[in-house]
Amino acid sequence: MEKKVKTFSLFWGSGIVEEEAKIGTPYHVPTIQLLKFTDGEAKGSYEIRFCHYNQEGRFQRSPLIIDEKDLPRLRKALEKTPKLKKMLQKLTK
Repeated sequence: MEKKVKTFSLFWGSGIVEEEAKIGTPYHVPTIQLLKFTDGEAKGSYEIRFCHYNQEGRFQRSPLIIDEKDLPRLRKALEKTPKLKKMLQKLTK
């Protein structure tokens, strides 16, 4: 089965979600995404998006809130996203 490519579009460019770490909770699906810009002003660059989806899988345009008890599971999900994990490590160094 072929994996569906997620896309995004922002004011300064558009592209694909290259990597994504997410976990399910009773309330929402906290998600961290590595955005790769393929078009627009930001073409060729990467950005990180902290977001979440509702239980039906719809993107939510509200702040991401993560319960402290869910952090270990999100950290484990990041093990499958090497580029994203490397970028996030720059936050604590």
